[in-house]
Amino acid sequence: MSKPTIDIQKNVNPHFKPVWKTRKPYNVLRGGRNSFKSSVVALLLVYLMLSYLKRGEKANIVVIRKVGNTIRDSVFNKIQWALGKFGMLGEFNPTVSPFKITHRATGSTFYFYGQDDFQKLKSNDLNDIIAVWYEEAAEFNSEEEFDQTNVTFMRQKHFLAKFVYFFWSYNPPRNPYHWINEWSDKMAMEEDYLVHDSSYLNDELGFVTDQMLKDIERIKNNDNDYYRYIYLGEPVGLGTNVYNMNLFNKLEKLPDDDKVIALYYAMDTGHSVSATSCGCYGLTAKGKVIRLNGYYYSPAGQVNKKAPSELSKDIYQFIKATSTQAPYKGARIRKRTIDSAEGALRNQYYKDHGQHWLPINKLKKVDMVDYVHDLLAQGRFYYLLNPLPTGLPNCDSSDIFIEEHKKYQWIEKTRNTDNPQVVKEDDHTCDDFQYFCVSNARDLRLKV
Repeated sequence: MSKPTIDIQKNVNPHFKPVWKTRKPYNVLRGGRNSFKSSVVALLLVYLMLSYLKRGEKANIVVIRKVGNTIRDSVFNKIQWALGKFGMLGEFNPTVSPFKITHRATGSTFYFYGQDDFQKLKSNDLNDIIAVWYEEAAEFNSEEEFDQTNVTFMRQKHFLAKFVYFFWSYNPPRNPYHWINEWSDKMAMEEDYLVHDSSYLNDELGFVTDQMLKDIERIKNNDNDYYRYIYLGEPVGLGTNVYNMNLFNKLEKLPDDDKVIALYYAMDTGHSVSATSCGCYGLTAKGKVIRLNGYYYSPAGQVNKKAPSELSKDIYQFIKATSTQAPYKGARIRKRTIDSAEGALRNQYYKDHGQHWLPINKLKKVDMVDYVHDLLAQGRFYYLLNPLPTGLPNCDSSDIFIEEHKKYQWIEKTRNTDNPQVVKEDDHTCDDFQYFCVSNARDLRLKV
């Protein structure tokens, strides 16, 4: 085995010394964005395994995300980064089906699982486990999900280990009553738990670059509450109104010096009971996000309500008209997203036009809203006050979009609960905006 090349004091901020020196089995790291808590956990896991490798012992570590399809771009890459920091990556073989990173000489392995495949995770008999890491732990639904797997891993403890180390890392949700906020506060009183808080302000080693700091300052100036929540890791709570309307920037016309380079469509559907809203959004070369136009049909008060076949025709004409507007003609349509509960219109549209709409992977409402908050706080969202005319009915206005967002509110009696809900009335453009942000988070440089 090659000799590790890392200097820990140059790679782990002094603020994390209690974590690095922990002798407690349960360690909860909560903190804001750019606090580097996940990097510290990844380095520490490699360090823990190293003591076994030196003795020629096989030792296994389990890394878990709530959703399996997030593994590759997060923890799988992060562990390889940490192995590289130790100068040991060349001694390991990474594989992606299944996700694991194995030490060639001893067979010691980092195993990666999604909690969404719980039965597979529970049935795997790994043995020789020394540590378990739950990354983005706030994505899980309850502490019971941890309990279900923890016992399984404890039973497979390495015979040389005093106990299995458990690590949780996450950004605290905005809602103080979110279960994980209450859970970690409770665990802070337990003898076997270390609960550690961090933010970018704890960086003494210069990991937070000037570019990062400039971006943080911009968000701080745009929306101080969102800054405190995202970068300081504070559960700032929920106001009555969901959005700060001052962050919806209106445009009299499209910018001359910033071309629309990609188009996106997102649709919330209603049919005979509630409205159907389809938003047309554009991404510019400089990173602006613009709501260019919208289709909005309400069946309220209509004797003959539109059937899926009629809505399919309407939406097709709307997309054809908006995607060929002269200022952004040629911009590629990147994605069409639809309410996952909608089957009839999605099937009808494919039958009529041979094009698929991607069902949205719905999250809790408060989490869906967070994606929109992220975009707004960055100051990059705009809407055309007067969309370029298509001449089609139920189109060419931003009025309903703005009015629905102005009225969009949390239900008062749910605000101080683990699962706050919004008033489900006149919220169809709000839903299509959320579907757009969640479905295209990577393109929009939003949290994923």
